[in-house]
Amino acid sequence: MRLDLTKRSDYAIRAMLALTMAPEGLLSSRKIAEEMKIPPRFLPQIMGDLTRAGLAEAHPGRAGGYRLSKKADTVTILTVIEAVEGDPHRQICVMRGTACGQDGECGVHDVFYAAEHAILQELSGATLQGIIDAYRAKQAAAAATATAAATA
Repeated sequence: MRLDLTKRSDYAIRAMLALTMAPEGLLSSRKIAEEMKIPPRFLPQIMGDLTRAGLAEAHPGRAGGYRLSKKADTVTILTVIEAVEGDPHRQICVMRGTACGQDGECGVHDVFYAAEHAILQELSGATLQGIIDAYRAKQAAAAATATAAATA
């Protein structure tokens, strides 16, 4: 089973994580693209969506760039995905390939609906700050393990 993000959502999450890791100042579009390995031609569209959704602030000009417009501990991954994709609920039946419920519910509707609900719940509980904190904790633990192994 595949559970993939679209490129649009992937780039939006990466851009928001870059802004989360640089809360003290503005990040240029070029810097975000370089740091997060996002093709520069896609970033203006993504940042436009994030700005319209009120998740990022754009500051034009030579010294301008982007910054978070909300605290990173209040912005969830689901919010970021919704900003660039719209409603994340599945519209097409997994079995029939048509609009769900158009000709009744298929036998696996309830199971897939529950699975979708669980995924959306998980994404709505994962904040940008929480992801960064967990990442930094893993890095610190790995560094401590490496240091202990080198001194043993």
